[in-house]
Amino acid sequence: MNVTEKSEFLATDFPDHTQLPDSDGSFVKNFQEHPQSILLTTSIRPILDQVHPDGQYCIGQDSGIYWRVAQPPEPPEKGAEAPDWFYVPDVPPTVDGNLRRSYVMWRELMPPLIILEFVSGDGSEERDKTPKKGKFWIYERIIRPAFYGIYEVKKAKIECYHLVEDRFELMSENQRGHYQIEPMGLELGIWQGIYQGVELPWMRWWDAEGNLLLAADERAEQAELAVEQAELAAQQAQSEAEQERQRRIEAELRIQALEARLREIEGS
Repeated sequence: MNVTEKSEFLATDFPDHTQLPDSDGSFVKNFQEHPQSILLTTSIRPILDQVHPDGQYCIGQDSGIYWRVAQPPEPPEKGAEAPDWFYVPDVPPTVDGNLRRSYVMWRELMPPLIILEFVSGDGSEERDKTPKKGKFWIYERIIRPAFYGIYEVKKAKIECYHLVEDRFELMSENQRGHYQIEPMGLELGIWQGIYQGVELPWMRWWDAEGNLLLAADERAEQAELAVEQAELAAQQAQSEAEQERQRRIEAELRIQALEARLREIEGS
């Protein structure tokens, strides 16, 4: 097979995202996963929209990353990992006008910049270094994101790794207790608070100055509060103006009454 034949084979015979399963049929492991993903995604989108004004980026939430073609009798999804959350820069959010069903490594030029896993068990699955099978090994050696984070809500902690040459190196927290994701100009850390009515140690983004990035619903609530406060301030100002007008009227009436009385005295 010559080079031209080989390239044609690679382009036409390997499946794309429309030909591969977009689910393995398993249930979401807990009720926190979706709110956590929404929190991460909606809080970071305004930043990514500035970084990528052309819209060339994609975010995966519990979506498959296909890293090899599984050979029958293996099901296709055996050649994939489905991170709870990941971000890939400089790729279109759609392929041939269709939303991505999965991220297919042999059809793309860019690996994810960051992959985040939400631990539901004891964390052994997310740290499994078994060659060609373990999630940690596959991320480190095959998919190769620049950053890999393991979030354990029960321990209120994040374990974050940075790909250096061929291996993940455990990162250290900064003075704020966050991990600096320098290519994004952001920090990743734990925030203890209430989101969607649930108080938990949530995984969240901060900017480089340590300002918390708000999720879409939080920004909406903040905007509504600002409107309410502005309306209250306007009402208060209007009330104070009306009170001042009444005081001026009353003062003017008193002056008129005193002047009238003075004229009576002078005329008597």
